[in-house]
Amino acid sequence: MSIEKLIANKIINPSEGKNNISKPIVKIGIIGIVLGVSVMLLTVSIVLGFKNEIINKITGLTTHIAISNININPSNEPEPIKISFDTLQILKKLPNIKHIQATAFKNGILKTETQNEGVILKGVNKDYDFSFIKKYLQEGELPIFSNTETSKQILISRGLADKLDLKLNQKLLIYFVSQYQVFDSMANEQITKYEQRSRSLTVCGIFKTSFSDFDNNLTFVDIRQIQRLNYWDSTQVANFEIKVLDFKINDATLIQVQEILGYKYSVNSVKEIYSNIFIWLDKLDINGIIIIVLMILVATINMITALLILILERTNMIGLIKALGMSNASVRKLFLLVSLKLITKGLLWGNIIGISMCLIQYYFKPIKLDSETYYVEYVVINLNWFYILLLNIGTFVACFIMLLLPTLIITKLTPIKTLKFD
Repeated sequence: MSIEKLIANKIINPSEGKNNISKPIVKIGIIGIVLGVSVMLLTVSIVLGFKNEIINKITGLTTHIAISNININPSNEPEPIKISFDTLQILKKLPNIKHIQATAFKNGILKTETQNEGVILKGVNKDYDFSFIKKYLQEGELPIFSNTETSKQILISRGLADKLDLKLNQKLLIYFVSQYQVFDSMANEQITKYEQRSRSLTVCGIFKTSFSDFDNNLTFVDIRQIQRLNYWDSTQVANFEIKVLDFKINDATLIQVQEILGYKYSVNSVKEIYSNIFIWLDKLDINGIIIIVLMILVATINMITALLILILERTNMIGLIKALGMSNASVRKLFLLVSLKLITKGLLWGNIIGISMCLIQYYFKPIKLDSETYYVEYVVINLNWFYILLLNIGTFVACFIMLLLPTLIITKLTPIKTLKFD
């Protein structure tokens, strides 16, 4: 063991029982690192968990990439599109594409004996991926689609069921306004006509995702219901939804799809369709970075204060070991070793406390949230070990660099100044 390490151990664990001024200050410095690291771990885990949960809910209820008609419909209902079987097969062969499904949307008014409510019907078929909705199904079952008959089942959200007092297997009536083109022989042109239509459907299941923007009005029905209401044939749909394997390269997949389809269709990612939500999520990253920077500053300031007090309290010792021949570099190394031991201790306990709090929230979920505001019912945790390692390395390096500054005072201390009044 080197002389610097030996003296550093004596400073950290003094054998004498006298009270040192530096003891409580050093403890405060360590506590500052512990709290800082714990808060940073919680911040990173909560921000990552919240973002991933919101993105999973949005893409689960909608899609990653949507193909629709390039024309804008003033009635806010999509125009139909057709994509050939061969083109769909080419798209499915792209490496990042997991699934392609046809959907259609229709605005309607759900009517009960006492209330009316505007809803959005999402028409799907038997190829639709219900894996996400299945996780949040509270009552009943998913719609069943046959090859011959149009299903009269409807899957609704818990929010809609509670608002309209709807029960499982209850029949309900939905009104629509349908438009269709007819030829006017008098005007010698095609004109658009509107008519009111209705459908009687049966509640087959109730789901709850806690994402109020969707839960409040989204329902699922057989796509053939919407095709008939809109006077479409069986090959016409409103959208083709593409699910991808890796959302991180979603933008690259979007470009590949656009290159295959050309400019006949509108191809948009979920980030473009719900840009306001993703802008909000991006701002969470900024908040997290600000908290991390502040915590690192607090931890480093606490350690600088503790190290300065350690140095000033041991000026006599510094003068003595310098008089015995130890160089300034060795004395600085001595106190840096003291600092590194204190930083390591703070990081160790900070990780233990921070990770423990994350695991408690992950498994037991004691901290709840208002789902109407935050879209989740509890604080979501995502323990990413790469970010945790990066956070520890960054904190250690930042503290170590900052602690080089107070050791410069050692070079100003000379044996003649520190020992003459001893």
